Amino acid sequence: MCPLERGYDNDGMSELRRAARLVINAPAIVESIGQGEMQLHPNLAAVFRRVEANLSTLGQRFPAVIRDLSTNGAFISAEPLPLMSRVAVKFEIKGVGAVDAVGWVMWQRTEDCELPSPNGPVKLPKGFGVLFESIPLEIRAAIAALVPRT
Repeated sequence: MCPLERGYDNDGMSELRRAARLVINAPAIVESIGQGEMQLHPNLAAVFRRVEANLSTLGQRFPAVIRDLSTNGAFISAEPLPLMSRVAVKFEIKGVGAVDAVGWVMWQRTEDCELPSPNGPVKLPKGFGVLFESIPLEIRAAIAALVPRT
């Protein structure tokens, strides 16, 4: 069982998140896609640095479940991918339609976890958090419209 930490609500969600979340259970296909090479002028190449995608799972494609979603990213319930993996995610949002997004694995939960709460234990599945790099603007707007206002 995970220790109860301050800053979490009764559903085990961090209260520090910047974007409101939509709780969904949408089947998805995730693929580890890596990133393209950049051809830089030698003068720029000498001083330029960027985050490099983890390539250890490159080309792996597997089913998963989107558990929660915001305009900025999603929690994906599946076998966790390595941090900094670049992924393509395909899923559907009821009433919105098909979504094709690209993002980066920013955090992972390596095992299922249970948090105590006043309403009984909250079970959190293993998986990983993806920060969207690319998602169509109309999909972001639709997600924003669906997220409950607090």
